[in-house]
Amino acid sequence: MNQPDRYVQFVLPEGERKVNYKADTKLKDAGTFSFRSEDHTMGNLLRMQLHSDKATVFAGYRIPHPLEPVMVVKVQTNGTKTPEEAMVHALQDLASEFECMLNEFDREVMNAQQSAMHNL
Repeated sequence: MNQPDRYVQFVLPEGERKVNYKADTKLKDAGTFSFRSEDHTMGNLLRMQLHSDKATVFAGYRIPHPLEPVMVVKVQTNGTKTPEEAMVHALQDLASEFECMLNEFDREVMNAQQSAMHNL
């Protein structure tokens, strides 16, 4: 088969960076981030989080080829932040949201376990 091994989509080759950034030479305050081993799940999350930032003028992503584990995110800002700063803030905001979700989940699991113990 032409399909690569599944682990290739999750494990970075030695010496390879997870994220690369290249400033756009034609648009001011714009650039392209290339993420290795990411897919539409992270692409949509990042795009939506970037759109929630008032400094972001444009944010979009694409997967150039389905057999290559690369996601490309283009970001343009209004100049109050650099694209790198917008991306860092988006990632920090997402990490904070995920932490809140995990805490809520853990709390509900504990409550369910305590309820189950009382019902015995």
